[in-house]
Amino acid sequence: MFGWIKRINAVTLAMAFVASLMLPVLILIITEHNPFWTSVACVMMPLGGYTLFASLARRSGWMVWLGFPFIFFSAFQVVLSYLFGNSVVAADMFLNLTTTNPGEAGELLANIYPAVILVVLLYVPLLYVAAMHIRRRVLLRNEARVKMAAAGVATFLIGCLVLVDSDGHNVKHVVRDELFPINVIYNMGVAISESNRTENFHNTSRHFHYNATRKVDVAEREVYVLVIGEASRAASWQMYGYERKTNPLLSAREDITLFRNVVTQSNTTHKSVPMILSSVHTSQHKELYRRSGIPALFNEAGFKTYFISNQSPQGAMIDNLAHDAHSVEYMDAPRLDMQLVEAMRRALEEDKSQKILFILHTYGSHFSYHQRYPREFACFMPDDDVAINRRNIELIRNAYDNSILYTDYFLNEVISTLEQMEGVSSAMYYCADHGEDLFDGRKKRFLHASPTVTYHQLHVASLAWFSPRYCELFSDKVEAARMNCSAPATTHSVFHTMADMASISSPYVEEKASLLNRYFDYGAVRYYLDDHNRAVKLDSEIGIDQEEREFFARHGIEL
Repeated sequence: MFGWIKRINAVTLAMAFVASLMLPVLILIITEHNPFWTSVACVMMPLGGYTLFASLARRSGWMVWLGFPFIFFSAFQVVLSYLFGNSVVAADMFLNLTTTNPGEAGELLANIYPAVILVVLLYVPLLYVAAMHIRRRVLLRNEARVKMAAAGVATFLIGCLVLVDSDGHNVKHVVRDELFPINVIYNMGVAISESNRTENFHNTSRHFHYNATRKVDVAEREVYVLVIGEASRAASWQMYGYERKTNPLLSAREDITLFRNVVTQSNTTHKSVPMILSSVHTSQHKELYRRSGIPALFNEAGFKTYFISNQSPQGAMIDNLAHDAHSVEYMDAPRLDMQLVEAMRRALEEDKSQKILFILHTYGSHFSYHQRYPREFACFMPDDDVAINRRNIELIRNAYDNSILYTDYFLNEVISTLEQMEGVSSAMYYCADHGEDLFDGRKKRFLHASPTVTYHQLHVASLAWFSPRYCELFSDKVEAARMNCSAPATTHSVFHTMADMASISSPYVEEKASLLNRYFDYGAVRYYLDDHNRAVKLDSEIGIDQEEREFFARHGIEL
């Protein structure tokens, strides 16, 4: 059956190895739109390097297997290009691999099967043939090795000269950010560094204290709820002007304060949620590993704290910050968000503490959307669970909108639970961690966590609700929230808004970063945390193109 393997000689195997590794290089040349001579250098340097590598040993089969890291990076890049259309494998992509539970990963891989099939057909036979060559002791002739080595060195050096001659002042940037696979290796190093900081968090934050105090003495029982949404883009909410009725319950309420101008600090859950839970500003990312989060702040202020998550523990910073809560609970399958409300209700029945904080971390609208809501919420049809493909946009959008419809029901149930507690001063704040692309506009991007961001990934749904008793006690905060409904904010405000909601003060609480403060001040510039954890200015440094500007303008957001 595999007799054709015997006809593949060592030179052919080496050439096939180099050609297969050049596929992602050529894809990036097409998608990244670099200057012509930079593109030429970015082809010649890896071509020369791969050719030289393939010639280093007589047994070319061994060189293929020793080059497995290159094969892994190449396969990863091909899949990423299929999914997002452009950009190199980012540091966040590696961190997503280590912080995503197997169920989520399986859902995604099952829906991008064309790319998965392509890399399997491309690289598995290559590795199989290489293994057979090792077993049969097939050798690469010395003459061929010398020619390959010479060609590889010459090609690589010419590429270097082209790069220096065409863009000499920016060589470091090109090599680090544009030259595949060097850029991927650099990004992997960034990811490893972040993972080490995460693992060492309990040591670096051991002696941290908020020195928190209460600014008021409330006689009534207090219950505050922070709901962290997942992949909930504002553009698909009826309350933000979407044509579909995805928020029939919340839209019918007159006691909702909708924040219309909130953007995320990161389009990845493993970075966005810790930044939401932490007091650090976007520009202080390294401080994240020195400070505790919202549960620790409320603990110091005398609250009983609950962290209830519909996502599995992932060994990420989210878990580190959550574990300061007095009670931490992770939901089991099927992980529908109403399970969070049921858990909260049980806690309220059993726990008679005077002051309570709940943090509910939802599954929200995380892909695969079809699995995020019970079938009775399948209002927009058809909503079949289909492969990620532009041809399936109607079904994908229907399923996503159904997930928003379920979020509407879930949030209304959270509010109803608090409403039923008579005489209790309570409030709820909801904010999504990031948005989502659904094949919008000309670029037809999908999902989130892409190395380059879009309007739909940045603009998130955010709202607050206050009980009648809270409105009586803190009318100034409620009025300030309404005044700030269109204030330009980022998810950095979540921590400080929750602290202000509960009247907690601390040297680390920024009053002017709270959406409940009439003097709210976002500092004139909003920042985004890029793939290398640098705070870059929204728009001017983040690379927002004209189409994305039009999306922002259409929703009344100034950059």
